[in-house]
Amino acid sequence: MDTKIYHNPACGTSRNTLAMIRNAGIEPVVIDYLSSPPTKDTLKAMIGEAGLSVRQALREKDTPYAELGLADPSLTDDALLDHMLAHPILINRPFVVTPLGTRLCRPSEAVLDILPETHRGPFAKEDGQVVIGADGKRIG
Repeated sequence: MDTKIYHNPACGTSRNTLAMIRNAGIEPVVIDYLSSPPTKDTLKAMIGEAGLSVRQALREKDTPYAELGLADPSLTDDALLDHMLAHPILINRPFVVTPLGTRLCRPSEAVLDILPETHRGPFAKEDGQVVIGADGKRIG
């Protein structure tokens, strides 16, 4: 299954999402979006495919969001996308693209909506929360 994850290894949500993809028996293309951000067209497409607005895909926490004045409602989507590409830390993460769809995987178990049910057994997130049972089925 052709799968991509726009990943930040320093982010627990991103690490959990990657681990769930691998638990489904899929080795994704892992893109460190901080050093290799997507193109503007790719970012815009992912946001649209995920059913989000550009503002919903912006990350505020631990970013230059406030300093750049990005809360200004007069900023266009194009302007926001330009800021996201100039400062990739502003792109919320992780975005995952599979043949079954595109999601911003916050929380990380949102990735399960776009993965086949091919899990290799139970899975617990880093915090211990079990999201895949021993039968390989989603919990909750």
